[in-house]
Amino acid sequence: MAGTLGSRLSGVLRQQIINLFDNTTMDAFTMAVKVPNLLRELLAEGALVNSFIPVYKSLNTVERRRLAQAFSGVMIAVNLVLTALGILGAPYVVDLLLASESNVDPVLTLYMTRLVMPFLMLISLSSVAMGLLNADEHFKESSFAPVAFNIASIIALLLLPQQATWLAMGWLVGGLAQLVVQLPALNRFGLLPRPALTGHPALGRVLRQMAPFTLTAGTRQILNIYVSRLLSNAQLFPAGTQAGYTNAEALFTMANGLFVVSPALALFPRFSQLAADGHWPAFRALTLQAMRSTTFMAAPVSALLVALAPYAASIFNLTGSVPETRLAATSGILAGWALALVPWALVTILLRTFYARERTRDAVVVSAAGFVLEVALYNLLVPLIGFWGFGVSTAISGVLMTLALLFLYRRAVPLPLDSLLAHLSRVLPLAALAGALAWVMSRFLPQPGPLLPSLLVLAVAGGTGLAAYLAGAVLLRMPEVDGVVRRLRRG
Repeated sequence: MAGTLGSRLSGVLRQQIINLFDNTTMDAFTMAVKVPNLLRELLAEGALVNSFIPVYKSLNTVERRRLAQAFSGVMIAVNLVLTALGILGAPYVVDLLLASESNVDPVLTLYMTRLVMPFLMLISLSSVAMGLLNADEHFKESSFAPVAFNIASIIALLLLPQQATWLAMGWLVGGLAQLVVQLPALNRFGLLPRPALTGHPALGRVLRQMAPFTLTAGTRQILNIYVSRLLSNAQLFPAGTQAGYTNAEALFTMANGLFVVSPALALFPRFSQLAADGHWPAFRALTLQAMRSTTFMAAPVSALLVALAPYAASIFNLTGSVPETRLAATSGILAGWALALVPWALVTILLRTFYARERTRDAVVVSAAGFVLEVALYNLLVPLIGFWGFGVSTAISGVLMTLALLFLYRRAVPLPLDSLLAHLSRVLPLAALAGALAWVMSRFLPQPGPLLPSLLVLAVAGGTGLAAYLAGAVLLRMPEVDGVVRRLRRG
């Protein structure tokens, strides 16, 4: 979580610097980096972690090394082909991402897309390194790798001219740094593979596990493509909306990454080991503990982001010159997304339990259905309620996916839900009270504007709301508070 916090905070700093660019350049850049990002999720990060680790954990030490060698060789070969195809096919991809009447410059987007395509190879190799380290439960080195990406990008952005070419080149510098900083740790722990196009009996298992997850990720990319076309539609939104969406995404992923994804990643190898050993009572207990812990942390953050979204958006207003259209998009989209934080905390944990048991088909079906539903809800709600439609759609989808995953989980592993429901019945009202208190207090403080006054309001109003939440949790004697205190004492 410390590594994730460092990554997200440095990512916000990087995003602050990018916000110094005008709407034309920033909109084109945020659209251009979607192309390698679409492919990396299909091929690398999520698919790798969720398919590779369970198979890797089931092998002995010698076979683990052989599998890593074969798998990394396949990844390099596939990424080389995809990078070349991405550069050559960039005009068709850009046409797919942009609306016919676009508020984003298509020529500049095409130019920057071709510049950033090699990022796919860098981030895929970094994901292989991260997967190997996480599988052996070495989290520190891999969790700080994104910090290296952000720091390198920030340095490049500060040193290079403020032009579209150098904005793209800074992205590549960051990708290279994220890979390089993990190599010493891989070597130290004896995990550094020598990639080779060789076979391995377990490679087929990994690829079979990757295939359905890649299908799920592909379904999610349909949503991303739809969102890109929606945001770039000049008839619905002004220029700067795409940049505002990216700003909101940076803040939401900081909260989600810190309080949801990082605990899930840290627990995934343990889930995989318990599943491999057949320790189902411990597996069930860990599932309940993980869901309670993540929702305990996610609920107040969700409420405070809803209450203070305009001030959170002003974090990117470094010099007070960010266009109002961009700030309005950031605030509106972030407030809606914040509603989805708790249901997606449950979805994230439950999905990991299915991947750990190599029950990928169930997870894929639910995930794919959830993303299709989200696209349909976007189409229905965004024209009706504007920016809030993004978050409300995601929240509804998250709730329904949680119910479906719980049903499927309980068919295989008995899971008593009484304690979870009792936990949520206390956590959610406490969080709502904290958000309401923070909102009321913000009414007596300066309005959203430049960075420093907005940070002051976030600290005072947000801190008051969080203190009220923790005080309520202490009065209700919630066990999660005791767990936090014990960890702080041990630290």
